[in-house]
Amino acid sequence: MVLFGLGAGVLLLLTGVGLGAVGAAVLGASRATEPPRRPPTARAPATLPGQGATGSHPAPADAAPEPVRTTLGIEVADDDVRPGARVVAVHVPGPGYTAGLVRGDVLLALGRTRIRSAADLARAVARSAPGHPVLLTVRHGSGAHRQLTAALGVAT
Repeated sequence: MVLFGLGAGVLLLLTGVGLGAVGAAVLGASRATEPPRRPPTARAPATLPGQGATGSHPAPADAAPEPVRTTLGIEVADDDVRPGARVVAVHVPGPGYTAGLVRGDVLLALGRTRIRSAADLARAVARSAPGHPVLLTVRHGSGAHRQLTAALGVAT
């Protein structure tokens, strides 16, 4: 019986199925295909007649509000040639798109903060307040420098 299983495994390996399928068949893949079980959730208490419903449940007193995350609506990477954060994607719609950023632009400054890397840009955006206009210094692919104004948004 073991020799048969070993032979079947070698045959499957040689045909390109690979050990992943053999291992799943030998170990039993029935659990891997089952959906994960969720723990039961608590239900909201029923409203008695005459009490009225508020439509929302108050947050626990000890729960801290979630911090607001500011976003420029772009994805960046370190520029390989010179300091700055190279734009690799612009989210449409988004603050960066509205300001005029395009893929390939290199951000050099956000307000008065110099940007030398993608991490510098992430820190500068996180420190900024959403909704307020901020001046962006950008180097385009042609080498021309431009200043754009963007109103940072809130990440949801």
